Amino acid sequence: MVSADFAGRPKLVLFDVDGTLTPARQGVSPEILQLLKDLRKKAAIGFVGGSDFVKISEQLYAGHPVVDDFDFAFAENGLTAYKLGKVLDSQSFIKFIGEEKYKKLVNFCLHYIADLDIPVKRGTFVEFRNGMMNVSPIGRNATIQERHDFNAYDKVHGVRAAFVKVLQEKFSDFGLTFSIGGEISFDVFPNGWNKTYALKHVEREGFEEIHFFGDKTYKGGNDYEIFNDPRTIGHTVSSPADTLRIVKELFLTQ
Repeated sequence: MVSADFAGRPKLVLFDVDGTLTPARQGVSPEILQLLKDLRKKAAIGFVGGSDFVKISEQLYAGHPVVDDFDFAFAENGLTAYKLGKVLDSQSFIKFIGEEKYKKLVNFCLHYIADLDIPVKRGTFVEFRNGMMNVSPIGRNATIQERHDFNAYDKVHGVRAAFVKVLQEKFSDFGLTFSIGGEISFDVFPNGWNKTYALKHVEREGFEEIHFFGDKTYKGGNDYEIFNDPRTIGHTVSSPADTLRIVKELFLTQ
């Protein structure tokens, strides 16, 4: 039975952020905000993003704190978590891996990127977050157009996939997962700290169904594990417009 906090809303619908609710690293549209508002009347809703809470809050900003618009807010794959506006337990990547291993990993990544021959390099190639590190061959300071261009280049040349393969081999004993997401980067986090981590915060609520919408649901994508988890009903989308269409069909036309 669903918990008293969600009485009358027995289903939970979770969304990836980049490529699902918003274009990568861009703001949410009024249409998606209205969709979420309408959906929340029928189901509990939440987001599960790989970025940190500040970045996701900027993308989903609707004039007030983002936690007011969602029943669950999960940044960094759920390692930073909120339920009904209240913060839940968090985890620390640096405590898990330790400073020495972290330095070895960062140094290797920076040397690898320095030797990469790609069309454009900008800045912030390694970003430290509470629950993970994010690595970008082009750099997170790239413009929106540079992000699009790199993503197209990467689809042809497999820059991120090759980088991840090297790291998997080099640091096989570190207990880490390397997961490609968004347009320009990949995440590094301890095994098991993928987006399924968020489910431990919601499974105790007794929802009849937990739906997940994401665009990177293929193997190696950062939505893959939660999309395929037996606790969820997974939906693959190609864009926010696709999310809009499918959510309306499944939940709002009955």
